[in-house]
Amino acid sequence: MSLRILIVEDEAPLAEILRYNLEDEKFETAIARDGREALIALDENRPDLVVLDWMLPELSGLDVCRTMRRKPELRSIPVIMLTARGEEHHRVRGLDAGADDYIAKPFSPRELTARIRAVLRRANKISEFEPLCGGGVEMDLEQHRVRRDGREVSLAPTEYRLLKVLMERPGRVYSREQLLDLVWGLDIYVEPRTVDVHIRRLRKALNAASGNDLIRTVRSAGYAFEPANA
Repeated sequence: MSLRILIVEDEAPLAEILRYNLEDEKFETAIARDGREALIALDENRPDLVVLDWMLPELSGLDVCRTMRRKPELRSIPVIMLTARGEEHHRVRGLDAGADDYIAKPFSPRELTARIRAVLRRANKISEFEPLCGGGVEMDLEQHRVRRDGREVSLAPTEYRLLKVLMERPGRVYSREQLLDLVWGLDIYVEPRTVDVHIRRLRKALNAASGNDLIRTVRSAGYAFEPANA
């Protein structure tokens, strides 16, 4: 049975684009055009995840998210918030209201799909062995194989673990220290600059047959996997 996504978006063309792309990825979809319609839809047919625009008629996405987190029967439904507000304090407000992830417009449907799968995986809605996909990269967690645009990518164990961490939260910027903890472990001391070496190796392997770099370097902050760069 397909997982069901509720799209809450008042811009009809964008809502239809999201519906088309999500259904192409084998999700079932429903659309609500404003905040009050969204709450009715949530009560009538509970989805597995909500893609929720911030700026909505009748009731804002922020208020919808807060209402969901107050209701026991809706509290566990993951929410990805969409907004034209990309500033940090707006992202913080959205996450504080209970959103599980946040994506600023404009965005690519492929990036949104990658984030949806990542959130559903963390919520145990899909198998931990569900492939990680984004930017033409497919990571088969069961067979420990990586392909980009159908081409096999050979990765050493450390680069494999590094890519998995980055792909599980597309768009999220990880510091070197966070990557050391998640990839190497808390009990192993490794120089932070070691991360840079392995990022270079990972980039070289992923980009061997493509000029598009999917790993973004954020100066003084760290690294992120950006499927929108494909």
